[in-house]
Amino acid sequence: MIPTEKKLYITREGLVKLEEELETLRSVRRHEVAERIARAKEFGDLSENAEYDEAKKEQAFVEGRILTLEKMLSHAKIIEQSVEGENRIVSVGSKVRLLNLDNQKEIEFTIVGSYEADPKNSRISDDSPMGRSLLGKKNKEFIRVKAPAGEFRYQILNIGR
Repeated sequence: MIPTEKKLYITREGLVKLEEELETLRSVRRHEVAERIARAKEFGDLSENAEYDEAKKEQAFVEGRILTLEKMLSHAKIIEQSVEGENRIVSVGSKVRLLNLDNQKEIEFTIVGSYEADPKNSRISDDSPMGRSLLGKKNKEFIRVKAPAGEFRYQILNIGR
């Protein structure tokens, strides 16, 4: 659930995905579940009807997800483009290339809102230790990231979109 006082930072693509999921739930899934409930009622005694119970559980899930998506969309803030060139600062939506000063390896990822975070695909949350350490920083700055695995040192090599 999204707290009412917190904005959901999201890319335009992420917003489209949420809107598409909501539309599918409203226009397709609701009707499918209603049909399952109607078929299950035909089996008779509802107190011992597993199909009916499962369909009702699915209906509760679908309705709950619809409410969650509606709330998320009402608090969504699309990530805007930041200043170009050397004055660019790290913000949600930035693609950042870093140099790990401990092992001299470069890494690159995009900072996204927590809803879109996917570390396996190089998309880290603005709420993660790395994300929090980078927000507001400029090109060539050095940062320290305190994480559960220890403290790491990086230099920002490039900030893009």
